[in-house]
Amino acid sequence: ELIEAIESYLGWNLKHSAIVVGAGNLGSALTGHQEFKDHGLDIIAAFDIDQAKVGAKVHGVPIYPFEKIEEIVPQIKAELAILTVPSPFAVSTSESIVKAGIKSIWNFTNIKLKVPDDVQVWREDLSSGYAMLTVMMKLAAKIQES
Repeated sequence: ELIEAIESYLGWNLKHSAIVVGAGNLGSALTGHQEFKDHGLDIIAAFDIDQAKVGAKVHGVPIYPFEKIEEIVPQIKAELAILTVPSPFAVSTSESIVKAGIKSIWNFTNIKLKVPDDVQVWREDLSSGYAMLTVMMKLAAKIQES
């Protein structure tokens, strides 16, 4: 019962349709992350500017041309975008994501996005996570030395 209550609170008992924007290494890895499906996150499409990727699939997910995002997202009813583009393109890409109707963005770039008030953004800062880990490693090494 407790697990069900926690999953309900987190919304993991609901299905959330998502897109990945940027089908490079990180975007491809996230698309194939099985645990997302286990928690209700269903990645249904990917978008990229690389025409060599368009029309292919990554982990069974179709890759569409980025320039069609505003046309395709309403058709597939995606509600969340996972943003994995190179940082210099984050702002303009997020503007297109919002124009497409997405109200939630999981931002894997190092850019703080400015979006309308009705759009939620969570910035996943991998560099900060690494920095915290290296501090913990230094502290652990000091403890072992003493």
